[in-house]
Amino acid sequence: MIGALLVFAAFVLLLLVSLSTPIAKSIDLFSLHATVASSVLGSGIRAVATFGVWGYCTSRTERYSFEFDLYTFCIDSRKSVVGVQRTSGRKCTKPHLGYDFSNDVASIFDLENDQSAINHAITAALVLHPIACALAFLALLFALARLRSPAHRLLHVAALVLAVLAALLATVVFLIDVIFVALARSKLKTVSHGDLIVSYGNAVWMALGAAIALWVASVAICAGLCGCHRPRKSARY
Repeated sequence: MIGALLVFAAFVLLLLVSLSTPIAKSIDLFSLHATVASSVLGSGIRAVATFGVWGYCTSRTERYSFEFDLYTFCIDSRKSVVGVQRTSGRKCTKPHLGYDFSNDVASIFDLENDQSAINHAITAALVLHPIACALAFLALLFALARLRSPAHRLLHVAALVLAVLAALLATVVFLIDVIFVALARSKLKTVSHGDLIVSYGNAVWMALGAAIALWVASVAICAGLCGCHRPRKSARY
C-alpha cells in the first residue's frame, strides 16, 4: 500500500513538471531576472522570463519616478515621490520542444539570436520529463493491480521493474535539470556580463521529490514481494 501511494505521489509530481511553463505558468525549471536602473528620473526596467519543459513566458515592467519639494521655503523641506509604472502583459511561446529566442526576448535581455545562451540540443533532453511521467503512470497501474491480486507474482515483479525504471529516469531528469540550469547560468553570465540573475524553479525540486519517492517505493515493493512469497513454516502439532 505504501509503495502504491509513493508511486502515485511521484506520478503527480512528474505530471506537474511535464505540464510546466508555458502550459502551467506557475511551474518552471528556471527563471531569468534582469533589472536595468537609470539615474534619469529614477527610471528602471525589470524583465522576467520563466522557462519550462515546452517553452517560456516573458514579462516586462518599466517604472519612472522623481522627487519634488512639498515646501520649498521651509528649512526642513519634505519630499514626495511620484512614480509611473507600466507593465507589459505576459507573453508565452506556443508549447514546443526546444527554446528559440524571439526578437522580443533578445531585446529584453540584450541577447542576439546568433548568440543564444541555451543550446537547442540540450533542450531536446527535456522530452525525458514526460517519458518519466509515463513510466511512473505504468508503475502506478501495476502497483494498484498487485494490491487487488496479492498472490500474483508477475504483477509484483512488473510493478517493481517499472518502479525502478521510473526511479532511474526521474533521477536522470533531475540531474539534467540541475546541469541544464547551471549551464544556462554560466553561458548567460558570459553573454550578459553578469547583468542577468538565473534562479532555479520549483519544477527542479519536484523532479527531485519524485525521484526520491520512486526509490523508496521500489524498496517498499521489493520488500512486499519478498514478504508475500516467503515460504511459510509448517505448523507443529
